[in-house]
Amino acid sequence: MKKALAFDIGGTKIYSTIIDEEGNVIGNIDKFSTPKTLDGIKEVLKEQISKYEKDVDIIAIATAGAVNNENTAVIGSTGNLPKGYYTIDFQSLSSKRVFLENDANAAAWAEYKIGASKETSVSVLLTLGTGVGGGIIINDRLLKGKSGAAGEMHFKMFTDKRRKCTCGSWDCFEAYASGTALKRDAEEMLNDKNVTTYDVIDGVNKGDKKMLEIFNRWHNDITQGVIGLANLFDPDCVVLSGSMAQFVDTEKMEKEVNNEIVTAPTSIRIAQAGNYSGMIGASLLALGGLE
Repeated sequence: MKKALAFDIGGTKIYSTIIDEEGNVIGNIDKFSTPKTLDGIKEVLKEQISKYEKDVDIIAIATAGAVNNENTAVIGSTGNLPKGYYTIDFQSLSSKRVFLENDANAAAWAEYKIGASKETSVSVLLTLGTGVGGGIIINDRLLKGKSGAAGEMHFKMFTDKRRKCTCGSWDCFEAYASGTALKRDAEEMLNDKNVTTYDVIDGVNKGDKKMLEIFNRWHNDITQGVIGLANLFDPDCVVLSGSMAQFVDTEKMEKEVNNEIVTAPTSIRIAQAGNYSGMIGASLLALGGLE
């Protein structure tokens, strides 16, 4: 059975393990704090590759940032990775092929192959964390766009410049649907810069009416974005992943979405592929390309 040495490179952590062609994690999970420099990141990768590349068929990397359609290079990195991250020549780090994919795209593929959207042909995955990522499967293929950057969740929610987004623009979906957005909702509605997302969730669990009002505002903003995505892509399902997905009322959201969309009814599902879905999806894509 073919195997991949997989990495998940994020702004704070780098994970690594070995994954087989059925999506099983068959190696130890190695975890590193993401270095602050390009050389530091390359050293982590090189050290792991030198240990394990003889045991695998390909190197598979799920990474923050957009990845080109050839799956060879990062074409646009994010602010939580060192400046110039996109200049890294990943292929030079191994004698075997190095395959890259955006982390949200990789997670979407993992859900499609072994997780919540298995046995569907059209799905949208949203990663709800500090920011918001997205991956879209159309007719059993990952939607990449002309350059590889499709699926970025930076469409407009409003037009009156209410909130600056991490991308530099205003009022993107990410600015209203992320964990950071829930904190900003709370700050605005309580006029308190020290309030946290944990405070909101704790208050909701205790029945605090104000915290429930804040939470419902956030939940509704996500719902409105999902309505737009469902109308655009007519998906079998929308899969929610990431640390904030656990707080979403999928039954309520599904009902509200299906009451408003003009496409066929869809379902809202929580991701099932687990915490290492990025590595799993990147490995499945990479190993599939070897066939």
